[in-house]
This record gives sequence, structure tokens and C-alpha cells, in this order.
Amino acid sequence: MVVRVKICCISSHAEADEAINAGASALGLVSAMPSGPGVIDEALIASVSSRTPVGVSAVLLTSQVSAAGLIDQQNRCRADVLQLCGLVPQDELRRVRDALPGVRLMHVIHVAGEDSIDEAVEMTPFVDAILLDTGSRTGPVRELGGTGRTHDWSISRRIVASTDRPVFLAGGLNSVNVAEAIATVNPYGVDICNGVRSDGRLDPVKLGAFMQAVASV
Repeated sequence: MVVRVKICCISSHAEADEAINAGASALGLVSAMPSGPGVIDEALIASVSSRTPVGVSAVLLTSQVSAAGLIDQQNRCRADVLQLCGLVPQDELRRVRDALPGVRLMHVIHVAGEDSIDEAVEMTPFVDAILLDTGSRTGPVRELGGTGRTHDWSISRRIVASTDRPVFLAGGLNSVNVAEAIATVNPYGVDICNGVRSDGRLDPVKLGAFMQAVASV
């Protein structure tokens, strides 16, 4: 199986083109978040989404947790996928489904322990994909992604085995550890932001090394 690669924190049309040319199958476009890197304005998200070619998904990272907020934001940004970084109640997910039938939903699980497995199982019927990341929805400053930290991959592997949805693995990945991460977790895809950047910008050398490491598995 070919492991898909989602390049996150895309900050411009030039970065989107660079990621696509490197072989990315999805672009992560970060809207307003309580913390973390890569936030861009919704006008740019909509512009990048409109230019994303067939075969590559424009993914809107959102902290919205209500159906009304998600629907309004999607109508402005026009992404292919909504990456739900906050905990969206299941009844709200049903409303989003009804209002946006052509938009895929990817739910983020912040892997921290056995409870993460239960959360993934509970969310599986309501979403199209799951993304496993390092972070926390609680605390003085919520960390909804982009922490640059790894988590317990053995739990991630159990989540992959517990769901029939495609699972993306994120959190502290880079060209050095991604092959081990894939071998351990067996994800459908991997997601990276910090690990292919230097001084906040997409680094072509790091990006090329990462894509080569993924392809080598």
C-alpha cells in the first residue's frame, strides 16, 4: 500500500505547488487556532483550495465545534475535507453531514492513553477519516495540533486496528523517524508540518528527504 502524505501548514500558493510537486496527496490549511503554527486567513485558504488539482485534497483545519460554525466556515473556504481539531458532538456532526454531503470529515484524536482508542471507536461511524496527533483540548492553552511532539505509537497502532476508516499519523514526524512510525503504526497516511520546515518556511531539502523516507517503506 502506498502511504499518503499530507503536508500541513501551507502558507502560500508557492508552498502548495511545492508540496504537490513533491508528491503530497493532501494540503493542510490552518484556520484560526488557540495555539500552534501555520494559521492563515480564510481568503487565502479559499484561494488555495480553488486551485488544488484533482487527486489532491485541500484540508481545512478548524477549531469550530458547532455545526453552524463549521458549515459557515466551509461555505467561505470551500475545502475538500474538514479536519476537526476540536471535539465536535455527534449530533453536530450529523447536522454537518446533512448540510455538506460532498465534504469529507476527518476527526483528530489527541493520543494520550487508552481513552484515545475508545474515542476513535465512538467517532468512526460519523467521520470519513481519523488523524492521530499529539496535543490536548484542555489546559490554560489548548493544543489542537502542530506541537512537534511524538506520542505513544503503540496506542496509535491499536487505533488503526480498531477502525475501518483511513488513519493519518501526525505528531513530531520527520525524515529520520517516519519509516519507523509507518512500520509501527501501519497508517493510511502521514501528516507533517514542522518536520519539513526551516524558520517557518517549507524547506525543499527536508521535504525531499521526508518524501524519500516515506517511499522507502
